[in-house]
Amino acid sequence: MGAPVRPPSVRALLVVLLLPLTGLAGPGSASKKAQSRAEADTVLAQVANGAPVPPATSRLRYLREEAYAAEEIGPILRTTHEERTRRNLVALLASLGARSGEPTLVKMTTDGDSAVRMYAAQGLARLGSRNTAAVLPLLQDKSSGVRREAARALGASRNPKMGKPLMAAVKDEQDLEVRAALLEAVGASGDAKQKAALKTYLDSDSESTRFAAARGLCRLGAPEGFAFAQKLLGNSDKFVRRQGLVLFEGVPAKKASPLLTPLLKDADRTLAASAARVLYQGGDAASLDWLVLASWNAKGEEKLVYEKELETLQLADDRRKAILRKAGVAP
Repeated sequence: MGAPVRPPSVRALLVVLLLPLTGLAGPGSASKKAQSRAEADTVLAQVANGAPVPPATSRLRYLREEAYAAEEIGPILRTTHEERTRRNLVALLASLGARSGEPTLVKMTTDGDSAVRMYAAQGLARLGSRNTAAVLPLLQDKSSGVRREAARALGASRNPKMGKPLMAAVKDEQDLEVRAALLEAVGASGDAKQKAALKTYLDSDSESTRFAAARGLCRLGAPEGFAFAQKLLGNSDKFVRRQGLVLFEGVPAKKASPLLTPLLKDADRTLAASAARVLYQGGDAASLDWLVLASWNAKGEEKLVYEKELETLQLADDRRKAILRKAGVAP
């Protein structure tokens, strides 16, 4: 007598039922995803074998596999010991801006290689990571590059509690570039209690220090910062005026608008385009429409001025088309 026949399990029945559906899915779903994942694996393997990082980042973004690649880099790093390869992998991870890579970036802040620590801090800054406990020790790092990127990461956390340790680090910092990053980060942190301390650096002998202090004050909405910026914007030299505009990077559009909106009509179209981009990044959605329409109507080299800012914003084609349709200038 043969063995009793067992009824099929629920899982087995589901597999049987779903098989026809997976066949119908075609290249538009599961198979397409598998293909993009396979290509992402190839890109990672190429970087692990010495391929440059920027093209790899661009390709992974095109494939929309940033999160997948970020998850895969962690295990690769655990078995990779060659210095240059590790640096490239962490640099790639930092450039992807994928939240799934945050745990690996945090771990890399304690790596023995200063370049790896620097890239880790860069990545955490790009994410606006709130994991400040991992970054704070890097303010005392022996490498100036690590200290600089740590300052930017702490500022990007938008945590007002970071203002005090950042300001304390300014007092002991001898490297002018790092000091500037620290002062700007104080403003980015949103700690209004540090306004008075920042003001003292407006009288520094170092131009970069004065500029950074003004930028920090602008980010905190302090009148002294805006007054400093307004003097630069009123200069006859277009390059000085563009420096003044830089002070508004990261400033909410509601605070920056009174000074920046008039610049949209400025004869220096580079200044006008940059002002629109800064306003949009500060929360003024209408400024993106302005940029797209300005580019649509521009000709020759002037068009490139607007496209440069739109490229910085990584504007998707469908978003551009929607703006043009809304304005009635494109089907």
